Amino acid sequence: MSLTLRPLRGPDLDAALDDLARLRIAVFRDWPYIYEGSLDYERAYLESYRASAGGIVVGAFDGARLVGAATGTPLEDHAEDFAAAFADTGLALSEVFYCAESVLLPAYRGQGLGHRFFDAREAHARALGRRFSAFCSVIRPGDHPLRPAGYRPLDPFWRARGYAPMPGVVARFRWTDVGGTEQTEKELQFWGKAL
Repeated sequence: MSLTLRPLRGPDLDAALDDLARLRIAVFRDWPYIYEGSLDYERAYLESYRASAGGIVVGAFDGARLVGAATGTPLEDHAEDFAAAFADTGLALSEVFYCAESVLLPAYRGQGLGHRFFDAREAHARALGRRFSAFCSVIRPGDHPLRPAGYRPLDPFWRARGYAPMPGVVARFRWTDVGGTEQTEKELQFWGKAL
């Protein structure tokens, strides 16, 4: 496959927002997020990347088709969501870059794009003068009825990138699970590393 990665800014980002929204809905519908997304919510959420002066969106394209993306912003752009989680870390929000999402269609996985996504975001974070990079992953019980047989978590990949779970640094969000009728609270574990 001939895949290209490129940063999306200005008109390129505007043109890709609906495709990015649909991509997020498709990928996050699967385990472990099992998120029942909506295009309206996704469009509103993705506006934060247009509004963030320090944000980054990197798109992965197969020809003209968006098949993956990685996003990130300075953590203070998410202060309402994450300030409490980081309160006891000794890290100022202004020191941390938040690697928000990496989404990639299944057919394109295993080709090194995950590394390239992290490389791009970490380079961007360093260029902004950030000294720490973090992301979060949803915590699901091992016996959850929707957990697929043979599921392999991404922990080994993240550890190979130098990330480790940050003890006690947990965010809480609400969303509707696939097949659910109302939003329920989920815990998300932060992982981090020095840059």
